[in-house]
Amino acid sequence: MKRKLLYLISTLFLSFLLIIPSQTSNGIPAFARKYQISCQVCHSPVPRLKPFGEDFAGDGYRMIKYESPRYFIQAGDDKLSLLRELPVAVRFDGMVSTDFRKNGKVDFGTPFGLKIMSGGELSDKLSYYFYFFMSEAGEMVGVEDAFLMYHDLFGTGVNLTLGQFQVCDPLYKRELRLTLEDARILTVVPGNSTASLTYDRGMIIDYEIPKLKTQFVAEILNGSGIGPAGEELLFDKDKYKNVMGIVSQPIGKSIKLGIFGYFGKEQNPNPILSANFLNDTRIFGPTLNLDFNEKLIVNLQYAERSDSWVYNSDFNILVADIKTRGGLAEVIYCPKGDNSKWYASGLLNWVDSNLNDLDYLSGTIHAGYIFRRNVRLFSEFTLYSGENEKLSLGFVSAF
Repeated sequence: MKRKLLYLISTLFLSFLLIIPSQTSNGIPAFARKYQISCQVCHSPVPRLKPFGEDFAGDGYRMIKYESPRYFIQAGDDKLSLLRELPVAVRFDGMVSTDFRKNGKVDFGTPFGLKIMSGGELSDKLSYYFYFFMSEAGEMVGVEDAFLMYHDLFGTGVNLTLGQFQVCDPLYKRELRLTLEDARILTVVPGNSTASLTYDRGMIIDYEIPKLKTQFVAEILNGSGIGPAGEELLFDKDKYKNVMGIVSQPIGKSIKLGIFGYFGKEQNPNPILSANFLNDTRIFGPTLNLDFNEKLIVNLQYAERSDSWVYNSDFNILVADIKTRGGLAEVIYCPKGDNSKWYASGLLNWVDSNLNDLDYLSGTIHAGYIFRRNVRLFSEFTLYSGENEKLSLGFVSAF
């Protein structure tokens, strides 16, 4: 116990060693260049989106009441929207880590992440966004987010998005989290299933009731992830489409309550019988977000998942009726709201399943300092079930 306490104290101490007198990072600085504004308008602590940033993204990466200076080339053609300059930004992350329990070695993980991002308007209604992961943990990942978005379809207030994206984004934006530790319940997948709340190809339809601010989101998905195309250059592995629905409602100025449901079928190969089997997947749960003037932010997510059949390659068996449940609790503290130069965060992860290799439990403390609006320094300590521990010091930058 004393040693664990010492590790926690050393983590906090090292985080404050990073504090250097100066002035959140990220998102995509190309938007800041376009509108000639600070990254802080949309992000704090970066890359976490503020409510204004959420609205900006929902409006197709445009400020409705503000015209960007000389953004399009005047070509004398009203049907042509030609960008004067292609908006491009780079995110570059790195860290130094040590694992106390295994062998105590110190590891240099720079670059840990390196991606190129681009996004913007193609017309008054049509927008695009994509990024290319040149390196993540030493591997070239390729394209993850890549979509077109049409805002206010036929004047109905409905937004339509088509492409590949993270299914769980309307619930919790994993790519914009502050911690290295992931949101485990949103990434867990049993056996050889490809039905996931992470990346997939498909369509998003969203609508918000103006006065009530009630938001409805519907997603139609391949359910096959974002791997390469198969036979006949088709990405979906079977004839089925998966769907997800989300309803969320703000309550007052500080509370947002939501509920979601994911329903899908998939044909998966059975190596034992050299045939396919059908897996029915159901995922559902509530979500709760609390935001007290950008000073204290709490995100709570719970989910239960059921799968009728999956293949477990570790034991070369088919497993029926898999039940998985879990949640996350995230707390972010910024003493001066979006003007804070430092912040602290905590994350709890819990997953429990009758497929034991999916079980997971971790606790994370994280502290950071805003060195520049587009450079964030951080330290992070995570304690895992099984008494594994990890300490990381690093940076997130965007330019």
